[in-house]
Amino acid sequence: MTALNSEDSPVYIKLRATISAAILRGEFRAGDQLPSVRALAAEHGANPLTVAKAYQSFQDDGYVEVRRGVGMFVLAGAAEKLRAAEREHFINTSWPRIAAHIDLLGLDVTDLLEAAS
Repeated sequence: MTALNSEDSPVYIKLRATISAAILRGEFRAGDQLPSVRALAAEHGANPLTVAKAYQSFQDDGYVEVRRGVGMFVLAGAAEKLRAAEREHFINTSWPRIAAHIDLLGLDVTDLLEAAS
């Protein structure tokens, strides 16, 4: 499951996107403890069950582990696995839509490079 493309997604996907981006930026590294469900829920004004669902998806995908009674911790290699999954999703799902939109608008590489600078 990808996380970073979450504009029209359910809240748990948006929360997952927030944590994914933090892992990819290095804010949470291998061995680091993620915020508790309650703390993240309070910070984002979300239901704790929604946060738990986001965290469960990380566990299911093998990015974190739960240490009973202690918390949730980022696994070694999580950032690399997450980056690879996000790249694959971007190339296979996001980029074709973006490329089609670029074509529809009649933009070319020069227009895009000028807009980026």
